[in-house]
Amino acid sequence: MKFRLAKAADLPQIVHIYNEIIPSRLATADLEPVSVESRKAWLYSFTPSHPLWVMLGDDGQIIGWVGLEPFYGRPAYEHTAEISIYIDQTARHQGLGKQALSFVEQQLPGLAISAIVAYIFGHNQPSLALFKGFGFQEWGRLPKVAELDGIQRDLVILGKRYD
Repeated sequence: MKFRLAKAADLPQIVHIYNEIIPSRLATADLEPVSVESRKAWLYSFTPSHPLWVMLGDDGQIIGWVGLEPFYGRPAYEHTAEISIYIDQTARHQGLGKQALSFVEQQLPGLAISAIVAYIFGHNQPSLALFKGFGFQEWGRLPKVAELDGIQRDLVILGKRYD
């Protein structure tokens, strides 16, 4: 698998991959599919210090994406990023999440990011295990802050420092 910076032409596939996971109620608080148009500003919010990469399969097709979004949108948090990883349903359970996290960690020295946070639903055991396997620790838990199909869900905040 290869990684490259995302570009505007990738947005339809990025949105497709994102929309695939919505019905599972595991990885996003969106309850309905999002549109390409509605995600344009989000795409353009990524910067050289907080990038968005796409994952490319052996055939060169986008099979996932990983982004480091600015945390909380204020200057004092510039060296902290919120991570998101989404993988096409046809490519899941092949270790791509591990590859994505490993890739991101290798990029950090050039990005001046010293901490990463991940917001993960408490019932998303695969994602919790992935991040904890990379040394992320629970930095917080917001009990029952999300309601997904009538079920209240916890939001777990995982974090890791890179000093």
